[in-house]
Formats: sequence, structure tokens, C-alpha cells
Amino acid sequence: MIDLGFLSIRWYSLAYILGVLMGWYLGRKIITHLLQNNSLNININQFDDFISYLIISIILGGRIGYILFYNLHYYILNPLDIFKIWEGGMSFHGALLGIVVGSYIFSIKNKIKIFVLLDIVACVSPVGIFLGRLANFVNGELYGKQTNQKWGVLFSKVDSVLRHPSQLYEAFLEGIIIFIILNLIIFKSKYKPGICSSIFLITYGTFRVLVEQYRVPDPQIGLLLEYISMGSLLSLIMIVLGMVIFFYSKKK
Repeated sequence: MIDLGFLSIRWYSLAYILGVLMGWYLGRKIITHLLQNNSLNININQFDDFISYLIISIILGGRIGYILFYNLHYYILNPLDIFKIWEGGMSFHGALLGIVVGSYIFSIKNKIKIFVLLDIVACVSPVGIFLGRLANFVNGELYGKQTNQKWGVLFSKVDSVLRHPSQLYEAFLEGIIIFIILNLIIFKSKYKPGICSSIFLITYGTFRVLVEQYRVPDPQIGLLLEYISMGSLLSLIMIVLGMVIFFYSKKK
């Protein structure tokens, strides 16, 4: 976005910052709403403290996830590059795992039900996902496969062919649509811990598998067994876990 030589402001890092700030604001609204209609052992001040855990969890989880899932061989040979996060290399699925671990630690420390924390995160995270995918689009990364459709986009840094704007597909589905679904549930329905978390896993996983069909797989991995991308595989696991949590929450 801005490069002054000694200081660079990148679109992706800006998306992270705005996503956290907007999620923080919305999360406070959700807690205020839930406290009016439910007996929850969490307050606004605790949620403010929880944000620090989330920031660390997202960065560490996203980075470690990218290393393990997408580029392990490279980082084994170049271990010092692990710390060069300004060069890119973050995984959504890794950030998700980081959030779960961070939320678990915070829930134990503060004696708060973990699904209460994860439900709030699920409702606000589409904001960050939306901004992150827009940053991917501006950067010309995670682009789609070649297309003849009228809405095809030319990513000049890649080549001279029209491609699916898969980043915008994800921004719309994983950002806007999931945001609407989850916030209708959290604000309009009787709250049941775990429902929003499970629906997030199911809907995100489904949308991600769909968009992966139009997205170029990571070049260092390609397709697993020449059929499925790593993103699709991890998203299928999300769907299964989401269904397990959903039926467990309903039964509970």
C-alpha cells in the first residue's frame, strides 16, 4: 500500500488490523446482547483481555499452519525464514487452530465455557476474512484458474490471461454470506453454545471447497493425489467437525 523504504504498510497487514478492531467492536455488541437474555459467565472486560489472546493465536497459528500444511520442506531447509512473516505465508486453517488453542487456554484461566468464546469469534471473524480476501485480490495472490467469463480478471503480475477472481468469490461467500447467517442466529435466535461455532465450520468449509474448484492450487504442493487441494482437504475436515459439534450442541 505504502513503501517509504524504511517503512512499509501492506494491504494484508492492514486487513488484519482492521479485522481485529472491527471484530472487537462487534464482539462487545454481541456480549451485551447475550447478557440481556442469558446467564453467561463472561463480561466486557474479560472479552477485552481475550482479544490479546486472539491476536497472538491468529499470528502464531496462521504462520505455523502455513509452514506445516503448505511449505514444510522449504522451511526445513530455510529455518530462519520462518520468522520473516512480512514476506507472506499465513494459513487460515492454521489461524483457526490457533484460535481454538488460545480460546481453550483463556477459557480455563477465566473459567468461561469455551464455546461461548468460539461462538463470538465465529460471528465476527467473517469481517476479517472479507478484508483479508480483498487484500489478496489487490495483491494479485491466491488467484483463480483461467476463464472466458466476462467477469474474468487480468492479474498482470501473473500472466496475460483472464482468471477467476477467486478472492472475491471467497470474500462474498466466506465474508458477507457467513456474516449474515451467523449474526441472524446470534441476535434473532435463543442462544445455544456451540451452534454458531458449528455452523461457521460447516458453511466456511463448504464455501471453501466450492471456491477451491476455481482457484489455482499452491504451486509448491499442487493437488494431493492429483485430485484435491490442501485447502479442500482441510475444509472437508472442518465440515465433519462442524457437524459433530452441531449435533452435540443440539443434544446437549
